[in-house]
This record gives sequence, C-alpha cells and structure tokens, in this order.
Amino acid sequence: MNILSSVSNVFYDASVMTWDVLLTLGNLVRFSRPVGKVTPEGYPGYGGYWPEYKSPKEGDSRCSCPALNAMANHGIIARNGKGIKFTDLNHQIRTTYNFGPSFCSFVPHYAARMLNRSYSSDTFDLEELDLHNGIEHDASLTRLDTALASNQSGKHIPFVEELLSFATGKDAEGKPLLTIKDMSRILGKRRAEAKATNKDYSLSLFHKIFGSANSSTMLTIFGGRVEDLQTLLLEERLPEGWESRVRKPYGLTMLTFNWTVLPSGIWYPRV
Repeated sequence: MNILSSVSNVFYDASVMTWDVLLTLGNLVRFSRPVGKVTPEGYPGYGGYWPEYKSPKEGDSRCSCPALNAMANHGIIARNGKGIKFTDLNHQIRTTYNFGPSFCSFVPHYAARMLNRSYSSDTFDLEELDLHNGIEHDASLTRLDTALASNQSGKHIPFVEELLSFATGKDAEGKPLLTIKDMSRILGKRRAEAKATNKDYSLSLFHKIFGSANSSTMLTIFGGRVEDLQTLLLEERLPEGWESRVRKPYGLTMLTFNWTVLPSGIWYPRV
C-alpha cells in the first residue's frame, strides 16, 4: 500500500466516523419507520416478502457470516456468492437489514482494503472474506476456529444451539430473548474454550470489538429473538414476514451498536 492510499484511508475512516455520529444524532430527532415498512418499497423483503430461499449448491461460495450467506440464499446478492461488487453490497446490506449507511459503506471499503482491491471497480467471492484475522476471527459464536476447520462457510451446530440456549429474557408473548448479559456470558465462555483448545488462538482488541459488534447485531437487528435467530443461524434464511427490528430512519449506526454492548462489559466478558 503506497503512502497516498494510506493517507486516503485515514481521511475516509475519519469522515465515515463523523458521518456515523451525525446519523446517530439524526435518529434521535426523526420519527421511526412504521412497523411493516422498515424495508424500503421496491426492494427485496418489502412487506415481509423475501425472494425464494434456495440452499447453496456445490461450488457456490459462502463465508462465516450467516447474514451475508442468507442474502445469497435468497438471491439478494448473487446466489452463487461469486463476483459480488463491493459497491452493490453497500446498498444491499442497507435495504435488507437497515444498518446505517455509514456502516454499510465502511464494511465493504474495509473488505476491499483487506483484499487489496478497488472498492469502486472490483468484485469478490464470499469465501474470500474469511481471510483469517481480517474480518473472520477466532472464538466465533457459530464457527470452529480456522485452525480446527479451514472451511469457515460451515456452521458448527453445537455452538449455535448453545448460544440460543443461553437466552434468559422473554418478550411480551413469553418467547425467549437473548439479552446483553446472555451475550456477555456466551462470549466469555467461547473465548475461554477457544484459548484452551486452539494452540494457534489469537484475538486482538480489534477482533474482540468486531466480535462483540456481531453480538450486538443479534440483539438489535434481530431483537435477540431466539426464534428468528434460530432460522438465520441454522438455516441461513430470513424468516417469512421478517423485517429488521431497527426502525430508525438512518438505520443502526456503528456508534449505536457499540454503545449497546459497551456498558455491559461485553467487549471484555468474563466466564
């Protein structure tokens, strides 16, 4: 990476973080979207109607992120998970999950930088996102560590079932919900186990924060609802009639989902 690229990346990172703060403030003063109209009209999922789900075929590309895999399984991005434009991913994450536009811009920019490609003109396959200690990291809640399972597209069902079993909350109908404390407990347990069983275990501060942010996504975008998370994590499918639980007009910003987990100590959970 040359010095001009490095300087450009610093300016981009600073600008997107500033943008994120402004979006967060905007969410405080604007009305939320009505229930049933979180997904924009004219986009997949509007009114809870998602494109047909199809399981991946042999040779299709998938990654360690259930949310991205679900988008491919529904045809929101290329069903084979290949040749995806970084620029397209930006918009498709936004309309599918109602993440804030700052986050939707930052993630594909970061992925392009990680893969040494052009954000504006290049493409990627989903499996390429699993460059170890790029975005993918040890102590995942749904995957074995890379040292134990090099193919990160495959979920580890016992991990998923254990995660969902940690739910102690209840919604208004008495259905199980994962809480911040639940996520802190399971993250701490997974990190301790991974450290004990993987001699190559590593987890930097950045990846601790990234992993905790993923946990925050389950609590915000999916509302911690075990029933919905079971469909996403085990089938990598979006439930019929589902829409993002985040109804803010500018979506879920990075500041908001980090603040969701910061007060609980989830960044540094203990067993």
